Amino acid sequence: MKLLILNGPNLNLLGTREPEIYGNQSMDSYFSALQNKYPTINLEYYQSNVEGEIINKLQEVGFDYDGILLNAGGYTHTSVAIRDAVSAIKTPVLEIHISNIYARESFRQISLLSEVCKGTISGLGMDGYLLGIEYFAKK
Repeated sequence: MKLLILNGPNLNLLGTREPEIYGNQSMDSYFSALQNKYPTINLEYYQSNVEGEIINKLQEVGFDYDGILLNAGGYTHTSVAIRDAVSAIKTPVLEIHISNIYARESFRQISLLSEVCKGTISGLGMDGYLLGIEYFAKK
């Protein structure tokens, strides 16, 4: 099984960025823990602050991988282009949010991605990624 965790803008700052919202753990350390927990799953991680690079990655893996866990960050609320890329690929995509976007500012409560994703995990911290992996592992 091949899964991609794909993070968008500012998520490279996890562990230091607004720890009261996003926690104190870096994505690197969390990803290492996920790899140790799921040694039989081929987990890949990619992060970019650039919309086009996220789209390129979706297109690169979106026909061969078993699943994508996408935390598009701020692009969740603004990017028709990422939405179109998710619609264009065959690999199922889970939308992941560390914070509960529905309990935050009104502009964050609108996701352009939800309608084209298999499902959404929001507000469960970093464990949203773990739950997404569990979902795909059961398929």
